[in-house]
Amino acid sequence: MIQTIITHPGGAHKDDVLAVSVLIAKYSAPVFRREPTEQELADPTIAIVDIGNEHEPQKANFDHHHFPREHPPTCSLSLVLQHLGLYEDALQFCEWLEPAEWLDSRGPNKTADWLGVPRKAISQLNSPIDVTLLRRFAKKTTLEAGDPLYEFMRFVGQDLLDYLHLVRERIEFAKQHVEHWSIPCGDETIEALHMPRTEPETEEPRAALQQYIRAEGLDSTAAIVYPNQRGPGYGIARVDDHPQLDFSQLDGQEDLIFAHKSGFLCKTSATEPARLRELIIGAWKPKKGPSST
Repeated sequence: MIQTIITHPGGAHKDDVLAVSVLIAKYSAPVFRREPTEQELADPTIAIVDIGNEHEPQKANFDHHHFPREHPPTCSLSLVLQHLGLYEDALQFCEWLEPAEWLDSRGPNKTADWLGVPRKAISQLNSPIDVTLLRRFAKKTTLEAGDPLYEFMRFVGQDLLDYLHLVRERIEFAKQHVEHWSIPCGDETIEALHMPRTEPETEEPRAALQQYIRAEGLDSTAAIVYPNQRGPGYGIARVDDHPQLDFSQLDGQEDLIFAHKSGFLCKTSATEPARLRELIIGAWKPKKGPSST
């Protein structure tokens, strides 16, 4: 059980602030910004974050600075999330994590090259919230429960932990209930996922299906069908803006409640799977064949 958190003094970075935030949310331990002693490095009740030149999770030591140059981009938050068994989900469902790893371990120039953006874009994406949080944390030598900054960091860490646990719950729920549809449509087959109404229902069936698709690598999925949370019937949405689905084409259908003008989703009072599949077919735009010469 972590009773104390120690991280480096001086300037603060996103990775150590987030790593400490997660540990605060998990253990409600006080934070000290100073060099650790040898005794503290050996004590598994003291978390040493982003300092100490040791990655020894069994001793709660989470530093990455001694890793060799060729080591994959890693930061202290990565190590804490690995220790908590949350890293793989975080890497997949928190798209900001990998850039944060690159930025901390490779610097802004290499991160910009990796992202394929100008170096200036890294600074342009800075938020005043980030700047204030890092600056205020850097000024602290100790941080304990009740301090507004400590409580804000607790919120940040708790929201991240809650999100990752929720994602995993949604994925497991989808695994239990989802139906895989392969819908014939002319010479093509439309791959879709259907989440039937259940008791109890997941709070975000659309998000659950999207996260299930990513977790299972179902890249060929074109559409998702899920219970309408604002009334009876179902919602139907295209996946990753699939270019062959345009639900605005369904305008005028008697059982259509709403079709977004941009075509990315619709709501219908229909509940029968056969009718839901018909609507998907009606929104499908066949691939164009080669131009004749």
